[in-house]
Amino acid sequence: MTVSIVYTGNLRCACTHVQSGTVIETDAPTDNKGKGERFSPTDTVCVALATCIVTTMGIKANAMNIDLSGTTIAVTKHMIPDPRRIGQIDVFLEIPPSAHVSEKDRQLLQKVGDSCPVARSLHPDLKQNIQYTWL
Repeated sequence: MTVSIVYTGNLRCACTHVQSGTVIETDAPTDNKGKGERFSPTDTVCVALATCIVTTMGIKANAMNIDLSGTTIAVTKHMIPDPRRIGQIDVFLEIPPSAHVSEKDRQLLQKVGDSCPVARSLHPDLKQNIQYTWL
């Protein structure tokens, strides 16, 4: 088992990562009967995509002796109705100049990010708008 989840009531869940014991809580968003006081389940999908992109890039970058520390990511989720679902996820990465990455290596790292496991796992109808800015 990877995660143990308890529905705690009031549209919230406590999710425990079995190996580490780390807990995250979710809450329904305000536009869907929740309080919006925690990540919503659909927010966690967006977080999974963004962190998978930078993590897989980081794995490859480490093997290339490139340090991507300090990379920041802004994520925007776009919900659509009928049925209610995520229609688009915008992921904007800013890689700091301290990474010292050549154009050739940038293209390789972006390809790695674009093909991360989460990106490949999401439904093809979900638009993934991933943009890289190399500062």
